[in-house]
Amino acid sequence: MNVSPSTQNSINQNISSPVQLLVLSNGHGEDIIASRILQKIQSSPQPPEIFALPIVGEGRKYQELNIPAITSGQSMPSGGFIYMNANELMRDVRRGLIQLTWTQIKAIRSWVNTRQKNQQKCFILAVGDIVPLLFAWVSGANYAFVGAAKSEYYVRDEAGLLKRHTKGAKWENFSGSIYHPWERWLMTRARCQAVFPRDSLTTRILQKMSVPAFDLGNPMMDGLKPTFPRQSFFRANAEQEELVRPLIVTLLPGSRSPETYNNWETIMVAISSLMADLREQEFKRGYSRNAIFLAAISPNLNLDILRQTLQYSGWHSHDRIDEFIPIHDDEALTFKQNNSYLVITKNAYNDCLYLADFAITMAGTATEQFVGLGKPAITIPGKGPQFNSKFAEAQSRHLGRSVILVQRAEKVGQVVRTLFKNPDELHLISQNGVQRMGKPGAAERIADCLRQKWDIFKTGVA
Repeated sequence: MNVSPSTQNSINQNISSPVQLLVLSNGHGEDIIASRILQKIQSSPQPPEIFALPIVGEGRKYQELNIPAITSGQSMPSGGFIYMNANELMRDVRRGLIQLTWTQIKAIRSWVNTRQKNQQKCFILAVGDIVPLLFAWVSGANYAFVGAAKSEYYVRDEAGLLKRHTKGAKWENFSGSIYHPWERWLMTRARCQAVFPRDSLTTRILQKMSVPAFDLGNPMMDGLKPTFPRQSFFRANAEQEELVRPLIVTLLPGSRSPETYNNWETIMVAISSLMADLREQEFKRGYSRNAIFLAAISPNLNLDILRQTLQYSGWHSHDRIDEFIPIHDDEALTFKQNNSYLVITKNAYNDCLYLADFAITMAGTATEQFVGLGKPAITIPGKGPQFNSKFAEAQSRHLGRSVILVQRAEKVGQVVRTLFKNPDELHLISQNGVQRMGKPGAAERIADCLRQKWDIFKTGVA
């Protein structure tokens, strides 16, 4: 994100608003979470003047909200996933990570010092992990922290600690919390005035450790409403229709290229396994059941590469099937193989989540949002750097029974058949997903808490 001289001058000198807010985030998912909170702040009667520093990436979500950056951003090879692989960290270092970090710290200190010299109220909202939290502490200003990266569910559930057999398992929770002592030290400083964990279990643990934690939910579940009325699913003959309606499966291959293209090939193997199992069940039942696959694709991906893989897997282009699926995307591509359909869409993400019976996924944030709607997700480890075996295993702990981790894509059909023979398990999965991801509206609740805590939206300088 390039900053023009005039914009930079405004950042350093403009004190037209009596209250100033700087938001720090370190990744695309964190940018989205921060932007949802900022939208609620911007809608206040007298909002503060807002600036941003996207620590990782270019911060395009802030650009959409017309929020200026205090320094230019830079995309790194790891995309922020350096904790998954030491090689990724070294690639980032070679690309200038250390110099970039020092430049960002100096920019934050300069931003705060300028406003303090002018006797302005200024605050920091850090979103992500220890990096923005540390930057907020270094700033010298009062700050709040949205903990988007960690959850106690990685190491425990409501019944107690999870059984682990890896060498590093005890290290994750050695001090009694997924948040280590140095992270909690940053959260318990006087200038840290609010912490917003991602779930209730994590909040309770931190509160016991004197952290000013507030259980307000996860903004990741905000903004997921479909374009169609959900009541349309409930009709007088719903039970009969359920027996013959198509099985709907959402495909979530991730958003990072070229990793996503490898994930896409793996998912093709998985759906071939599922379709083969459906044909076997069709022979036993004596009637057929169609399958519709909805691929929610990131806008930055190349559709030609995805289409080529589909063709190699036996799929052929087909006319739109609007009569089956109420997806409002004129740019969607439809394919057919035997009696199954596959739709690729870049513009109907929410609809894909709501319509599906389950998902086949190799994604991070998208999987969590899908599970949060109370639905099961089948995951398959990829080659990384993001969705590798380590990430997939950690995600399955984090999301519990809502995620079924399958080591081989060829086994997906068998897993799906077993899953849908157990309605009690499906009910527990539904409850578990909502419990772990929380209910919508967290962004507004967090914004309201900041209003009360900082009194920054109406009173100005005390």
